[in-house]
Amino acid sequence: MSERFPPLSRILYVDDEPDIREVAKIALEVMGGFTVEACESGESALAEALAFRPDLILLDVMMPRMDGPETFSALRRTPGLETVPIVFFTAKAQRAEVQALLELGALDVLAKPFDPMSVAQTVSEIWMRHHGWDD
Repeated sequence: MSERFPPLSRILYVDDEPDIREVAKIALEVMGGFTVEACESGESALAEALAFRPDLILLDVMMPRMDGPETFSALRRTPGLETVPIVFFTAKAQRAEVQALLELGALDVLAKPFDPMSVAQTVSEIWMRHHGWDD
């Protein structure tokens, strides 16, 4: 494809589980070469996102206080973040839930647990598809 699309470099990763958050951050940084800001909650994502300027947001669905869909809605209402692509991670990847998340406006939905060795490649492929590049 001759058209260029913006490179994916900055990812905001939001997950309340510290171990999963750390594994994902390391996998995305080491395997994908991305700059990753990891947040422990929807509230911290809202506090950090504008200053971090992510290209993409990876958002856990099930979190205490402010869950993924609530965080998604709040991000969409935040000037400067309303068009940043968001991919959900969920342990409950049944068809109905995935469809509901896509209808909410998610770019894609990935199942947890994820493979740390391939998550960066999967995220890159989602990014390329989003920009109209299919292999």
